Amino acid sequence: MKICKLLSTAFLLVIFSAVNAQPPQGIKWTKDGNSYFSSEGGEIVKYELPGLTKTVVVSKTQLTPKDAKASIGIRNFFFSNDDKKILIYNNTQTVWRFDTRGDYWLLDLATNNLKQIGKTRPASSLMFAKLSPDGKKVAYVSEYNLYVEDIATGKSTALTTGGNRKLINGTFDWAYEEEFFCRDGFRWSPDSKKIAYWQIKAGNVRNYLMLNTTDSIYPFTIPVEYPVAGEAPSAYKIGVVDLATIKTNWMIIPTDPILQSYLPRMEWAANSSQLIVQHLNRKQNESNLLLCDAATGKSTTVYHESDPAWIDILPLWDTDYQYGGWDWLNDGKEFVWASEKDGWRHLYRVSRDGKKETLITKGKYDVMEICAIDEKSGYVYFYASPDNATQKYLYRTKLDGTADAERLSPLNQNGTHSYSVSPTGKFAQHSFSNYYTAPAREWVALPEHKAINGDKVNDAVAKADKSKSNVEFFKVTTAEGVEMDGWMVKPNHFDPAKKYPVVFFVYTEPWGQNAVDRYGTERNFLYNGNMANDGYLYITLDNRGTPVPKGREWRKSIYRKIGQVNIRDQALAAKEILKWSWVDTSRVAVWGWSGGGSATLGLMFQYPEIYKTGIAIAAVGNQLTYDNIYQERYMGLPQENREDFVKGSPITYAKNLKGHLLYIHGTGDDNVHYNNAEQLINELIANGKQFQLMSYPNRTHGIFEGKGTSQHLQQLYTDYLRMYCPPGGR
Repeated sequence: MKICKLLSTAFLLVIFSAVNAQPPQGIKWTKDGNSYFSSEGGEIVKYELPGLTKTVVVSKTQLTPKDAKASIGIRNFFFSNDDKKILIYNNTQTVWRFDTRGDYWLLDLATNNLKQIGKTRPASSLMFAKLSPDGKKVAYVSEYNLYVEDIATGKSTALTTGGNRKLINGTFDWAYEEEFFCRDGFRWSPDSKKIAYWQIKAGNVRNYLMLNTTDSIYPFTIPVEYPVAGEAPSAYKIGVVDLATIKTNWMIIPTDPILQSYLPRMEWAANSSQLIVQHLNRKQNESNLLLCDAATGKSTTVYHESDPAWIDILPLWDTDYQYGGWDWLNDGKEFVWASEKDGWRHLYRVSRDGKKETLITKGKYDVMEICAIDEKSGYVYFYASPDNATQKYLYRTKLDGTADAERLSPLNQNGTHSYSVSPTGKFAQHSFSNYYTAPAREWVALPEHKAINGDKVNDAVAKADKSKSNVEFFKVTTAEGVEMDGWMVKPNHFDPAKKYPVVFFVYTEPWGQNAVDRYGTERNFLYNGNMANDGYLYITLDNRGTPVPKGREWRKSIYRKIGQVNIRDQALAAKEILKWSWVDTSRVAVWGWSGGGSATLGLMFQYPEIYKTGIAIAAVGNQLTYDNIYQERYMGLPQENREDFVKGSPITYAKNLKGHLLYIHGTGDDNVHYNNAEQLINELIANGKQFQLMSYPNRTHGIFEGKGTSQHLQQLYTDYLRMYCPPGGR
């Protein structure tokens, strides 16, 4: 549910385009941090800082195969360690969310020899191809098996056999990809002699049979390995294959034979003899870091952590490593790790054996994400926002933990910042916006934060006119003393003597923060028109349990109470807002998508006296239908506390519906399956509740496939809102 869990103004960018090809996107820095590479116009160019001098590194001519009329395309590219070869990724196809399957070409920059890798494999079937550290081989996954190809001879060797959708080598099943962001499932050893890889055994995971009724006269099923809450996950194994013998040695990692467990991270432990892995128990509230001997398979726990709720996974605090990596220090004697053990997400410096740790970041604030680690200068760069949970700033502090955090983002730029920091912390690409300042991007020198290609952000800030924005950030305190951040958009030509309809936009679960101070945050992409012009008051609020930088207690108070705490917080905040004299309590609407759809149903059913109109899209109506990794992380195991799943599910309260409900779902949703819709429909019918339903045939969770779909959905949403929650002051 992660892709659509982050429902905000970024929704269209996330859902409607595959922005993350293999492996990570973003700026490709040189090792010295003084230059970066980019793909432009079918060529690869290099920009040197601070002057931004441009040089063509790879031309179209170099990327034109022999006897071909045109150069190959570039979806992504990767240099060898010695920068003498470059791997080109193109002709890509989508796997669930992102286009991680395609073709690869290798260009030798010394000889200009261009050759296709894996040429004997089916077209667009290669995944996660990577050059060996010594630059002599390329490894890749194709059709669930792992291969290695010798560059000099072109010989390809299968390192695994028998792979299929139930026995997956070097990549992952649906649940691991969706909830742990695990896609690239193998790693080269530093000495280029071995490859460590995941093997996922999904044979015992039941298939969810998706029904395709549009692409053939006779409907057919599409099976997806999908373990719902309460079902054991796919079993895993970690193997190390020796390229000389093609023999795999399996790591000995303990697991619960009945409940099973998870292994979301695996890397070589700064040498070629050991692996370091993160092992989570089934409930995901105990994390063990293990060192595994690649030769014997023996594993030893070096770092243990537990939490009464759950342990947050890597992408929440270091998105750079979704495709692999580990922050080693001191020549592999230490590493950087994040923990909420003191009530805030902080960074720790941990010795290799786990016996010593040093707190790096100190204070009552959360590290939102690591941006860069410059060990030579002794600094870690990270995002934080100690004073305003709706904003984000760049900080740095000493890696030895002896200094307080130092804010590098300028004090006059209040809002949301993002940076791509060079490996040496010397330069960064800087982007900024807030709710009244349009996005601006510039290059800066750090730590002074001096613009080097025009003071573009300060220029944007100087030109911005806050008075022209009708967005207001505010705080509301509920009757239970919970203070929540939110924003509102008042109608144009607002008259406080009149009463206006209010539309609440909700998400409410641990994967979505809506109240973010950035440009366009208030945009409702589903409304065909301008809500402010039409006379709506538009509001969002972030309740307890949302992933905002307010400390562990705020985020984890929702444990085993999704569908209860979040719904009550939202409703009690709405009650305070309805006390405002210019809010029309007879015209109150709420809408959301995915987890926000679930919240919409929960609010409509549990607080029908408040919410008169609801539009719920792709909602989880019954928590027992959603995948085990996500639902059990936040709710526990149904075998132990099934009543919490029942209490948290909207379907339990469907009998209370009083207002107008429009329910929307794609029948081809592989994420929140369509059986949620039909179970909810049955319950509403059984209780004599009238509602409106729109099923989009064979559309996925984003409901965008097919001619005219997005426009149809937008008009449907707009017409329903205008009909049952009419706009305008009265």
